[in-house]
Amino acid sequence: MDRKRFDIEHALSLYALNFFTLPANALYDRSELEKYKDIINKSHIYVVGFIPVVEFISAKQDGRNLIMAFEILSKNYELLVNLPDYYDLVLIDDLWYISDGENIESLPSEDWCLLQLHLRYDVSRFHVKYIGQAYGKNGSRNALDRLSKHEKLQEIAIKGCPDGHKLQILMLVIEPSNRIITSFNPRAIESKSGDARISAGLDKLFSTNEAERISLYEAALIRYFLPQYNLEFKNSFPSTNLNILKDCYEKDFSGLVAEVNFDDMPFSLYSENVKAKPTHAAYYNLHDDRDRQIFFST
Repeated sequence: MDRKRFDIEHALSLYALNFFTLPANALYDRSELEKYKDIINKSHIYVVGFIPVVEFISAKQDGRNLIMAFEILSKNYELLVNLPDYYDLVLIDDLWYISDGENIESLPSEDWCLLQLHLRYDVSRFHVKYIGQAYGKNGSRNALDRLSKHEKLQEIAIKGCPDGHKLQILMLVIEPSNRIITSFNPRAIESKSGDARISAGLDKLFSTNEAERISLYEAALIRYFLPQYNLEFKNSFPSTNLNILKDCYEKDFSGLVAEVNFDDMPFSLYSENVKAKPTHAAYYNLHDDRDRQIFFST
């Protein structure tokens, strides 16, 4: 680090705190969505894409084990679950349940099965096609209203899904507090402005508002995944000409990172530009000069 220019450098760190996912056709079932109202209303970013259809085939009991069979993209997979004591698999009105003779319980939930299938077989991959934010131009935020009327979503739906896939929505809740990463380099070329640079970093830490934070996160993910149906930011981020980065440049930040990292997400995100993997971090240097590339240099 002895060849770097400044003794103090900052990067703005943004990450998703929570998520919610649903099939695109569920957007029009408002009664079903009511139970998820809280997290939906907190969502800032939505991602539209394709995921494989998971079809439940059958269930059977082997000793104290419940074995559930699924089909995904013409291949068969099984999940094995230990049955609770005294419970056995039963068929009632063509539906499978488990029962101890008095109490009747449903099989493991669809969400649980999707997560386990993904963790065990890595078969569920979310092909990112479009990224947007829940903020309207007037500052209002309602992800469901924006999505249900969104021209891009309708365009993607009309063009249809690949065989064996369905259109899916992923909603992300972005961490509401700001976070910066700071580097201290006593061997830097310039060290006299250290106090001022620390002050600028603290100012950015406390002054970045929600709208700016969400816009930066959206732009970073678009530039990272390069989704087919996004146009803005694909070739222009980062840039000194972008209003959303104006404050970062004025306070001379050197980097920005936007992360998606969940242990319980039932699929891996990918695009034509990014391979499928469980976590994603979009790193950007805000300056081309090598002596300013502290955090994400290669």
